[in-house]
Amino acid sequence: MEYQVPQFIEVEDKIIGPLTLRQFIYIAGAGGLCVIFFSYFSFFFALLFSLPVAGLGAALAFYRVNGKPFIEILEAAFNYTAGAKLLIWKQAAPVVKNETPVQPDVTPTPIRNARLTRGKLSELAWSLDVRPGASITARRPI
Repeated sequence: MEYQVPQFIEVEDKIIGPLTLRQFIYIAGAGGLCVIFFSYFSFFFALLFSLPVAGLGAALAFYRVNGKPFIEILEAAFNYTAGAKLLIWKQAAPVVKNETPVQPDVTPTPIRNARLTRGKLSELAWSLDVRPGASITARRPI
């Protein structure tokens, strides 16, 4: 039995003319708020308050940033602003002027009795052997 798999499930349906339901709600909300501003305030103040509201409504309805809706960008900005931030402060060493730097004494010390026998070499090689599953405390085979 064959079933049809829905295609284009990420595309919202156009419900009201060329607008999706979400776009219509954003535009209707912004338009209703602008009507309220014009009915209660003088023309200058209503225009002053309506322009940002209409711009926000249009941005929420139509503007996309890198393929993401503007509401997700606003949510990310709010979460970043309100969220806790980890601030790491690295204190720099104080700089002292007019002082010559101290040079450490690096005279080489002679190595005495540095004879490496075959037994010591094989024991060293066995302890440094890096194999999957081998542990550091492994004993060499008899």
